Formats: sequence, structure tokens, C-alpha cells
Amino acid sequence: MCVLKVGVDRENEREDERGEERTKLVERERLNLSRSLKQLSENLKMPPAELRINTESRASRDTLSASVPANGRAEKKFLKVVGEAAMEETQVGFTELPAAMFHRPHYRPYHTTTHLYQPHLHLTRSGTHVSSLYPEILALIFSHLEVRDKGRAAQVCVAWREAAYHKSVWRGVEAKLHLRRANSSLFASLVRRGIRKVQVLSLRRSLRDVLLGVPNLESLNLSGCYNVTDVGLSHALVVELPCLTVLNLSLCKQVTDNCLGRIAQYLKNLEVLELGGCCNVTNTGLLLIAWGLYKLKRLNLRSCWHVSDQGIGHLAGLNAEAARGNLSLEYLGLQDCQRLTDEALKHASVGLAELKSINLSFCVSISDSGLKHLAKMISLRELNLRSCDNISDIGMAYLAEGGSRITSLDVSFCDKISDQALVHVSQGLFNLRSLSLNACQISDEGLCRIARTLHDLETLNVGQCNCITDKGLTIIADSLKNLRCIDLYGCTRITTLSLERIMKLPQLSTLNLGLWHIR
Repeated sequence: MCVLKVGVDRENEREDERGEERTKLVERERLNLSRSLKQLSENLKMPPAELRINTESRASRDTLSASVPANGRAEKKFLKVVGEAAMEETQVGFTELPAAMFHRPHYRPYHTTTHLYQPHLHLTRSGTHVSSLYPEILALIFSHLEVRDKGRAAQVCVAWREAAYHKSVWRGVEAKLHLRRANSSLFASLVRRGIRKVQVLSLRRSLRDVLLGVPNLESLNLSGCYNVTDVGLSHALVVELPCLTVLNLSLCKQVTDNCLGRIAQYLKNLEVLELGGCCNVTNTGLLLIAWGLYKLKRLNLRSCWHVSDQGIGHLAGLNAEAARGNLSLEYLGLQDCQRLTDEALKHASVGLAELKSINLSFCVSISDSGLKHLAKMISLRELNLRSCDNISDIGMAYLAEGGSRITSLDVSFCDKISDQALVHVSQGLFNLRSLSLNACQISDEGLCRIARTLHDLETLNVGQCNCITDKGLTIIADSLKNLRCIDLYGCTRITTLSLERIMKLPQLSTLNLGLWHIR
């Protein structure tokens, strides 16, 4: 009886010793894991508390490198992706991931799991497969892949598919679809991924399928879909779509004012509306836009040839009894609207106080007098007057004397712009960061003027200015140290002497010489 009791006591002592050894082993391995995480976080510049690896397999508890593919080239690419992801982890939108070093590893020495076909299982057990990472880390990595690679990653295994379908992986992605045949699973797949931006490349089905299939749609791009009609849009827009903020109908030439009435009625939260090339839109359509789209910030009316000064008056809210107006507009694209005159600019200066950018290129009826009104707009920052034939040095004087705060000015191909215009610019437009003077009548004297005062200029385009020589270019190189981009295409009188000076500018990133485009 005593012998049996002694035997039991010794067995209990051995069990206690084995338990203590296991506890020490756990603590030792946890400490090793903590050191590995700290070392990796230093290499990736990411706090350890943001990093988490799979501690399920024994080998992955010893070192994080065991979770990286064994192939050398794959390992480098993997670490590069992880590193880039780590630098932008705040943009992914995950909840904070707990650090692995604060979690005791879970041992399953006696647990056996039966797996289906998994050819990489032996790699996972040895800790050399990327599947050892947590799904959150995989999703973080996948979010930096190209769209096609995201889809391929989802086909690797179940774990990768679940990670690749995380909504954060597809944040900001625009799905490009050919809607040629019925596919009930297509829109369900988009919703599962959280995709809210859709571009329709070709349309043979009803547009209503898209709007009903993706109820939280934020952006719809129909540009170039020539068969989009008023009837089709009216059939699709039957209920309000509060999430839709961006609609692109560029080159949908069958769209008319009737369609704009439907849009104004059901898309109340629209902020961006692209109507470039919709040549059937008239002033009546702009009245409907001014009536219903109060939140509109960006409106493109390029080549809407029927739009006149009256239509701009509707947008500016001058007909308040009929329409409130789009008083929140920040960008207005009016390029090639050839019926517009200086009166349209007067309307804009009165009602569109928030306007930051206006494009008037190819508006041949705009003259210097219209720039008087634009000079009063304190929010205006970007002005495009490209190929406005009636703009001259006097117009530049109006802008400068009016205290305009524009940072970007384009007067390219304005034949009446000369060195005198640059005298006015240098005396009043001190906020300029970008100046385009392509094919203008300027010389070295004009460049000397702007070089004296526009020290913050970053972009200078003087292509096809045949009077510019090494003298003017050398002065630019000596004075404009913040210059990042310069266009010298067609400047036939410059030589390598001045080009070498230009290329030594510390901030220069782009030099356009026509056949030679240096970056």
C-alpha cells in the first residue's frame, strides 16, 4: 500500500514538473514572438499594436519570417507589399488589431483536424505559407493590389476568398461592366464587395437593373453609351436615389431637357453632373437643374451649343421665382459653348460666389470686358481662357488690378497676349502657381518680368513661343527655384546651354521638348 502511494506521489511530482516546463516554454516562445514583432514593426515603421500574425502553428510562434513565402523573389515582393500597406494602415478603416504579443498562444497538441484538398497544408504547418496571417492582415495587403489581382487572390483558397471579399479591399474601386445579358449574380457580387461606383461600358439591358441591383450606388458613369435615351432614363429613375452623388452622361447625345427634369426630381443629392457633348441640352434644361439640384458642386457643359447667357443666369439664381439656382457650384465647364458672351460672366460673378474653377476655352465671344466681372470673384482659383481670340493684354490688366487670387491661368493660343500682359501679371497676380502661354506673342522680356515676382510658380508652359531664347530661359532657371514642370515644345531658338541650366533646377520633374519628354 505504501509502495503504491509513493508511486502515485512521484507521478504527481513528474506531472507538476512537466507543467512547469510547459509554462516556461510558453513564456519563452511568447517572449520570442514579442521580439520578432518589435523587430518587424521597426522594419515596417508600424507600431507593434497594429500588427497581428497567426499563432496557431508552432513554427509561426518563433519568428514572423516563417509566415513569409519561402521563395526569395516572392518573399521580397510580399515584404514590399506589407511594408507599403503598413505605411497606410490608417486609411483601411479596420478596428485596431490587438498585438499578438499580448495574447497567449493557444496550443492544440492533441487536436487533429481533417482538411479537404489543401496542397499548401504542409507549408502552413511549417509556418512558411502566407495563409498563416490573420484575415485582417491579408485584406490590408489585398487592398493594395490591382483590381484584376484582387479577383485572382479570391480564387486561391477559402481563407483568401474571405479576405479578398472584405469591403475594405474594394473601397473606391469602380466596376466596369458590359451590360449585354441578364446576370442575376452580378449585382449581388458587387453589393457583397461593397462596390458603389459603376461604369457602364456598353448597355443593351435596362438601366433600371443597375439602379435596383446596387441600391447604395454612389457613382454611375454612362459616358459614351450612345443608346442612353430619355425613355430609358425615365424608366430607370422611378424612386429617389439618395446615395447617388456622381452621374456622368458625357457624349450621351440622345439626352435632352426631359431627362434633366427626371434627374432633378429623383437625384436630389447629386454633386457632380457631367453633360459634355450632350448637344441637345438647352437653357430649359439648366433651369430644371437650377430648380432641383441644390447640392451640385461640379457641372460640365462642354460643347452644349444651345446654352446661352440666359442659362448661366438660371444657374446663378437670377430667376429666383422659378429656381433657387446652383449656388454651391465650385466648378463650371463651359468650353466650346460659343453662344456665351460677357453677360454670362456677369451672371456668374453675381450668383456663383463659391465658384473656384471655370473653363471658358474656345468661347470665342468672351472678351476683355468679361474679365472685369471674374476679377471680382474672390473664390476663383483656376481660369482657363485657352483659344479665346478676343482676350488681350487689357484683360490681363483687369484681372491684376481687380485683385484676383487665381493660382492657375491658361491663355494659350490667345494671339493678342504679348509681353505687356506679363507686365500686368507680374504686378498683380502674385498667387499664380501655374501659367500657360503656349503660342502667345511673348519674348525674353516678358519672361524676365514674371521671373522677378512670381517666385512660387511651379508650372510654366511656353511651347511654340518662337521669340524665346537662351537669355530668357537662363533668367527663369536663376529665379524660379520652385519650378516643377516646364513646356518648351517648339521653342526653336533655345540651345543646350540654357537647357542644362533648366535641368539643374532642384524641384524640376517634367521637361517637355516635343520629341523628348524628360521626367
